[in-house]
Amino acid sequence: MSEKKPKIYGYTELIPQYEGLIKVGYTTRSVKERMKEHFPTPGPYGKPKSKVLVVESSMREDGSSFDDHVVHHLLEERGMERLGGEWFRVSKEDLRTIIRHLRDNAPLDLSRNKNFNLRPEQEEAIQKTSQHFNRYKDVKGKVPHFLWNCKMRFGKTFTAYKLAQHMNWDRVLVLTFKPAVVDSWKSDLHNHVDFANWEFVSKNGKKYEDVDRTKPFVCFASFQDFLGKNQAGGIKLKNKWAHSINWDCIILDEYHFGAWRDTAKELYDSEIPGERKASMARDIEFWDEEHIPLKTNSFLYLSGTPFRAISSGEFLEDEIFNWTYTDEQKAKENWNTGKNPYESLPKMTMMTYQLPKSIIKITEKGEFDEFDLNLFFSADGEGDNAEFIHKDRVQKWLKLIQGTDLNSIYDNLKLGVRETYFPFSDTNLLSKLNHTFWFLPNVASCYAMRNLLSERHNSFFGEYKIIVCAGDKAGIGEDAIKPVRKAMGNPDPLQTKSITLSCGKLTTGVTVKPWSGVFFLRNTSSPETYFQTVFRVQSPWTISSDNPNNPNEEEIIKDECFVFDFAPNRTLRLISEYCFRLSNNHKHSEDNIREFINFLPVLCFDGSTMKKLNTDDVLDYGLVGTSGSLLAKKFESARLVNVDNQTLKRLLQNEKAYTAVMNIEGFRRINPDIKMIINTTERIKNTRKEGRKPSQKLSDEEKIARKNRKLLQQKLQKLLTRLPVFMYLTDFREIALKDVITKLEPKLFKKATGLTVLDFDTLVGMELFNSQLLNEAVLSFKRYEDSSLVYTGIMKQKKSDIGLFDKAISSEIS
Repeated sequence: MSEKKPKIYGYTELIPQYEGLIKVGYTTRSVKERMKEHFPTPGPYGKPKSKVLVVESSMREDGSSFDDHVVHHLLEERGMERLGGEWFRVSKEDLRTIIRHLRDNAPLDLSRNKNFNLRPEQEEAIQKTSQHFNRYKDVKGKVPHFLWNCKMRFGKTFTAYKLAQHMNWDRVLVLTFKPAVVDSWKSDLHNHVDFANWEFVSKNGKKYEDVDRTKPFVCFASFQDFLGKNQAGGIKLKNKWAHSINWDCIILDEYHFGAWRDTAKELYDSEIPGERKASMARDIEFWDEEHIPLKTNSFLYLSGTPFRAISSGEFLEDEIFNWTYTDEQKAKENWNTGKNPYESLPKMTMMTYQLPKSIIKITEKGEFDEFDLNLFFSADGEGDNAEFIHKDRVQKWLKLIQGTDLNSIYDNLKLGVRETYFPFSDTNLLSKLNHTFWFLPNVASCYAMRNLLSERHNSFFGEYKIIVCAGDKAGIGEDAIKPVRKAMGNPDPLQTKSITLSCGKLTTGVTVKPWSGVFFLRNTSSPETYFQTVFRVQSPWTISSDNPNNPNEEEIIKDECFVFDFAPNRTLRLISEYCFRLSNNHKHSEDNIREFINFLPVLCFDGSTMKKLNTDDVLDYGLVGTSGSLLAKKFESARLVNVDNQTLKRLLQNEKAYTAVMNIEGFRRINPDIKMIINTTERIKNTRKEGRKPSQKLSDEEKIARKNRKLLQQKLQKLLTRLPVFMYLTDFREIALKDVITKLEPKLFKKATGLTVLDFDTLVGMELFNSQLLNEAVLSFKRYEDSSLVYTGIMKQKKSDIGLFDKAISSEIS
């Protein structure tokens, strides 16, 4: 049987005159063999070296095939310039699209040049989600919801579109607080061959009245636009069409905080001007599925860091699909059949630095002199006049990251320290950090950094394009990313170097392929903000291979990426919290950390050596690198108490539980009217849902309801602050705190709180208290105590269990 395989190939010549030109040919042999016959065949400009760009089979599934003449004809028909013979002015993407149109009868949309398939985990997400939605399809009064807890680079937009196809949806609404993510939602729908018949509706694109109603469509909108109110408190006139549609699914993108309460403040505060921000805070209610003025058959939530959603119990275990950085890197490492679909995903390394006293002494604060990055990088002035308040010390920091003048910076620097520990001194690092992202405290500090980097004595940074993406001038949403790509792409990112300075923009839902390093130069206590930002640099960056045998292969440009942080305690505390929160079963939290730092190594420079940290190091920094008084504050957190309407309704319906709450010390003095809180909140929501503005009387009642809800929460919080003392009532550390209270010291508990142990057990069972977070607080406290005992030579806890709030875990995996 013949081994001939018909194929169309295209190549170009590697001299400037041939830029944008491709010679289109046909062969049934190997392209490498055929290419040898072209030499010394001249093109219109001579006989230079060739590079193969495209190889595609021209065999149709019915066994017929076509040659290059058919392709040439269609190229000319589509307006591609012919420069004599078989040479055309055409991009390789458009050439592939035309070949696939002739071979597969695919729609001839020259913008559709993507043809990748689902990865295994994406197929699993679709299968699990579709099964869940189908289970509730005919259940009246139940709108199912599902959460994709998937790290950045999972491919959420493409997978969500494939889910829509699998479910036969044709009306999909995507809502987000970060309009910048429109770029990925639009490009996947417009560029992939699988979505040729779909249309995309957006604020700055095609309008609903212009779509072909016979085709499926996706509408992308910001939450603040679609659910914000007009001046009368009703639905905005321009969005009324969306409220009349029964959507197949509403997709909530970038759902980082579990519920979009406080208008997802930390994620977009820095992007929105003051007046507009204040207006939005007035107009937008927090997200509530039951009371939104939009109709849908299902909800799909997407986030890489949905910690509040998981810890609050908003989603049950069978309503979540998980895909973490560790899952991704394990899949990459273990792939052993054919082309590895994870190969292009870079491996990350985190490098933290303990800065010397000579730099940070003006920013020390608190019991442990914690480094205040916001104070260190604080600035005055605007634009060209912006300047750091501590400019001399920031200049020292710039010298430090270049690895220069180390002996004058570190007072007690040990002999033999290598300068190569620092980002812009290590030759291996330097070659991989042509494009970096610097995350600063505010707009003034961004401009102050630009101005300082541009000063004559900082000539090292002269070859870098300094891009400020901060403030009103930088634009909002997709407008903010355009100048960044334009600056680093002139002439192209492989030939330029850049530093992008931001204080909030571009930290969520955007892809900038050339970024390979992020400098985290601001305070944050939020693992959501931290990991959303640092994973920005893990975007794959590939180009077409110059392998003449397989030009469809991709060459990986970025195989590693880096995070640089100058507040080690903060960094490791957030890693510990990130790994802890990702686990539905806290028993495995240390395993999570061990796997995480195996695939994302964490190195710490202590002033003399750069050390790779192990699991115990991370836990000691993360859970113990603080004071007992600060750990005790975990028991004061409002997140430990649930006083939402659903919980309060359950409380009212359970007379025993309601009586128990009223018995809590100090409760009868405030006597909160729980029924009034629930009714007022629901009346307010229904009024706004109907597009009406609440009356003054109803608004006044709402203020009273909010005050009462807050008092209720505070009293319950006060009860929890008395729990830590019960940890010291027994030396048997393997006993859960709940058991200590209910079995060992019930009388003392009644005296301290006003509750019997049975009352307390009832309230815990009703989920009035967040058991998961209480487990975390107790574990942190006990690790702190054990760590302090190590220094005295005493270790109360041996190979036994550790009692948390309502369960015990093995000390070996704590």
